[in-house]
Amino acid sequence: MTNKLTLVVADDHPLLLKGLVDQLKAYNYNLIASAENGAVALNKIVQLQPTIAILDEEMPLLTGFEVIKKCKEKDVKTKFIILTSHKEKAFVYKAKKLNISGYIIKDEPFLELHKCIQSISNGESYFSAIFNNVLKTEVVPELQKIKFLSPSERTIVRLVAQGLSSKEVGEQLSVSSRTIEKHRSNIINKLGLSPDMDALSNWAKAHKEFIFSI
Repeated sequence: MTNKLTLVVADDHPLLLKGLVDQLKAYNYNLIASAENGAVALNKIVQLQPTIAILDEEMPLLTGFEVIKKCKEKDVKTKFIILTSHKEKAFVYKAKKLNISGYIIKDEPFLELHKCIQSISNGESYFSAIFNNVLKTEVVPELQKIKFLSPSERTIVRLVAQGLSSKEVGEQLSVSSRTIEKHRSNIINKLGLSPDMDALSNWAKAHKEFIFSI
């Protein structure tokens, strides 16, 4: 029964929030609170301990991911669904790393969210097909590439991601810039990047979430 579940929903767009609230009520869900920013959402979740919280990712004060992280730090047992327009691999990776229970794309029909809620109530996770596709075709391959890098190469990539030049990286690691250039060449080959001057810098900046977590 849908009304056995308690739900909190948060979205910073009033019209979208109202539409979501109306749909959940139409499906007989027990919606116990709603919020228009992340800080209010966090307070309501901690206070009310709902079965499931449905969170927009981009909200004022705290993002959906930040709310989830803080709830986990407080050992809140609520299950989380991210409802977002973002399909980029960085967002998919963040969600996977947080071990959330659901990730639904906003332009999908409400039935997808309903299926997600029902799956979670049965002890299973549920992710949009787009999420699973991005995870399989974009996130996992990049993570596998990074795992081929040696510890020293990963250190160099992290420094490059911070915008440091080969000379500056060399100074940080007490080696010559020529040595760093050799490492960069090896890293570029392992990652399958083009030999362009800025290829590694651009890749590192675009994959900060990945390289700082491995």
